Amino acid sequence: MAAARQPEFYLSYGVEDSVTGRFELIMLHAYLFFYRLKEEDEEARALGQAVFGRFFQDMDDSLREQGVGDLSIPKKIKKMAQSFYGHIQAYDLARDESPAALAIALSRNIYGTEAEARPEATGLAQYVVASSEKLKLQSVADFSKGELTFLTIAPFQAE
Repeated sequence: MAAARQPEFYLSYGVEDSVTGRFELIMLHAYLFFYRLKEEDEEARALGQAVFGRFFQDMDDSLREQGVGDLSIPKKIKKMAQSFYGHIQAYDLARDESPAALAIALSRNIYGTEAEARPEATGLAQYVVASSEKLKLQSVADFSKGELTFLTIAPFQAE
């Protein structure tokens, strides 16, 4: 959550400072964590499943705090989960293709831009790749203790 709240995402990368924008960045960082665990052993995958469950419990709690009615929460959580799975699939496919494809996927999901990547999305794609590298250097044992460190995002510099 803390990594997704870095002010630079909103100030210089143009991510909308709204519930939706913050949710998109939380999903992006959750994706990075789950991507890191993808090739690990069963114990690490169990950790990932526990974090996934907690992630959606937190979303449930947030909806309740916002005053969303009990009857509509399951529908909203289901929609969030479908969105999350769609994002994972899009990011995985794009990462396999190229950095430019990842920037387009980020642009589509975070900024709502369809045809081409916003310049800021290219910077976000670089952040995703660099964050993945940083997470590779961290152990699953550290993750189990709640020690997870993402990169601090640098201010966006238009080329």
